[in-house]
Amino acid sequence: MRWCVRGDVDGFFGLALDNFVQLLLIDVLCRFVLGFDSILIYGTILPGVAVSLVVGNVFYARQALQLARKTGRDDICALPYGINTPSLVAFVFLVMLPAKLAAEAGGAIDPGRAAWVAGIMACFGSGLIEFVGAFVAEQGVIAVALYIVIYATSVALSVPGALILTIAGGLLFGQWFGSVYVVFGATLGAIGVFSIAKTALGDALRRRAGPAIWKMEAGFQENALSYLLVLRLIPLFPFFLLLQWFLLLLI
Repeated sequence: MRWCVRGDVDGFFGLALDNFVQLLLIDVLCRFVLGFDSILIYGTILPGVAVSLVVGNVFYARQALQLARKTGRDDICALPYGINTPSLVAFVFLVMLPAKLAAEAGGAIDPGRAAWVAGIMACFGSGLIEFVGAFVAEQGVIAVALYIVIYATSVALSVPGALILTIAGGLLFGQWFGSVYVVFGATLGAIGVFSIAKTALGDALRRRAGPAIWKMEAGFQENALSYLLVLRLIPLFPFFLLLQWFLLLLI
């Protein structure tokens, strides 16, 4: 496969001109909308964008070359990597500007830096969502197994965030399959928690809790089912806190 053909020259200058206009737009939005200082714009933002353009286009070119070698074709074209104008405007006006205004209202020393950090986090989050979606679409069974393991681990370790993981399961796998995977992961995690409670670690935790926990344990043991139903059906008590509580009470 030839590295360069006549149409590549036109494509290069077309992409270069488009990205140059986007760089000018970034400069204008950062200075006149967000009020960033020149050190942040010309020392951090624009150099970072330039590096990302080079790395992104090299990566896409490598993908195109690999596909050409795999398929034996010589007409593969790499996807051009550049800045998406609607996304740029949305990040500035819907993420970074509100973050700056909130930082100013809160008396932050450097509201511009807070807006910049908010933009970086939003960009990272959107990229992570795209990556996870692509991984699920390509890997299938491996993605399902990994999701169940992550969910079960978060439950077993009583890490807050089950709601986020549950919503993510619905978005990634659909309403019905996501529900099945959530129930399966939560059940595995709960089994792990109560397995810990039956070991010497559970005894050590109860000893550290003191005599008060022993009295409560006796009362819970007499009406365990009633307590479980009330605590789980009334959405006032976080699931991860209930698991820690039940672990100490051996329910």
